[in-house]
Amino acid sequence: MVAIDKLRVGTRGSPLALTQTNQIISVLKKNHVVLKEAGAVETIVIKTTGDREQSRLLSEIGGKGLFTKELDEAMLRGEIDIAIHSMKDMPTFLPEGIVLHAITERVDPRDAFISPKAKSIADLPEGAIVGTASLRRKSQILNIRPDLRVVPFRGNVDTRLNKLNAGEVDATLLAYAGLKRLGKEDVVTALIDIDELLPAVGQGILAATCREGDKRANAFIASLAHPPTTAAVLAERAMLAVLDGSCHTPIAGLAQLDGTGKLTLRGLIARPDGAEMAEVKLSGQASEAERLGTQVAKKLVIEAGPSILDAIKKDGPDIIKPHPEKEPYNDPTEN
Repeated sequence: MVAIDKLRVGTRGSPLALTQTNQIISVLKKNHVVLKEAGAVETIVIKTTGDREQSRLLSEIGGKGLFTKELDEAMLRGEIDIAIHSMKDMPTFLPEGIVLHAITERVDPRDAFISPKAKSIADLPEGAIVGTASLRRKSQILNIRPDLRVVPFRGNVDTRLNKLNAGEVDATLLAYAGLKRLGKEDVVTALIDIDELLPAVGQGILAATCREGDKRANAFIASLAHPPTTAAVLAERAMLAVLDGSCHTPIAGLAQLDGTGKLTLRGLIARPDGAEMAEVKLSGQASEAERLGTQVAKKLVIEAGPSILDAIKKDGPDIIKPHPEKEPYNDPTEN
């Protein structure tokens, strides 16, 4: 048997990241017999800035690519061949020389409401405390219930669930996809309908990156692609490429493909305090996904108007058409 070069897979070390990486490796081995050989795949854990800085909000320490930067650097140094990420953690603009593949079929993109005190956001008592590190979630929650108190809430899934059980907050929200991958669906009090809370761009999707010129790694991870999911990601991320998605900008978006090839994208931007929101919904052909994303973004800027845009500018950078060298968006909430 001819030995092959080991495929080195980079990942963060959180339980969720490791679970997701192991799931992807299993699919890779199923798709490529050569990877089933003993020692053909090596998992390399890399600690990121987002993992090290647990005491502060990510927006306070940069917030852009904090769960991907060190993995990107290791890849460019040739220390790993591919990296596995949650798509919603991926910056809009990747470092030169790194390419992104949308992989695996999107699972349920909804946020999960978790609380020992209420069955839903609407049922929370007046003045209840909701913990979240996501400005996207915070703004939409306050738009629904301006009486609630939303406080910073970081850590991996188990850490936040433990904080919730200890009574530090009355409720929290986590991505259902992550909970499902961890086998923790039983902690969910209720799933939040997308009409009530629009998810983060890329939520429910796993992604892989590799070096642009690495034909071997590209061939391996290209086999993971799910075309309908890829079309949705192209539309959602094209929307972000027009909007400035700093961590000071509450942005949400979800593209869904029907059986006829029609792609529908819903996008949202809001004031950080949730006092106002603008939402746009447009449809187009999946073959023109990026064009659809651009159209939604431009219409969002018009619909938002000075009131929302000025409120965003007060806390963060300008919104409209950043240059690719500007820092990118993510919704870095660990889950």
